[in-house]
Amino acid sequence: MSATRYKLVWFVPREALDPTREAVFAAGAGRIGDYERCSWYTAGTGTFLGGIGTAPSIGRAGKEERVSELRVETVVPAESAAQVVEALREAHPYEEVAFELYPLVDLEP
Repeated sequence: MSATRYKLVWFVPREALDPTREAVFAAGAGRIGDYERCSWYTAGTGTFLGGIGTAPSIGRAGKEERVSELRVETVVPAESAAQVVEALREAHPYEEVAFELYPLVDLEP
């Protein structure tokens, strides 16, 4: 059974929430039935330590950072997954975008 939809999860600083949501929605994400721009988000703390040769947009390489971030979730049609992820990467402020893509299984009623 192949997935017809995915759940896309990404982590982003609050100021980049709207630009990343706009980008993934424009690329085809966020539709559930007759509803558009569907997403969910919650706050948390992200941590990272940039290695040699990195150029973090927050903090500096070689120092562990703790950043207030949002975890954002939305649905993505399988046929749009690659372009949605590319749109997320282009809109996201981080050098390396942390995201997850999960296949969803639709159960018949």
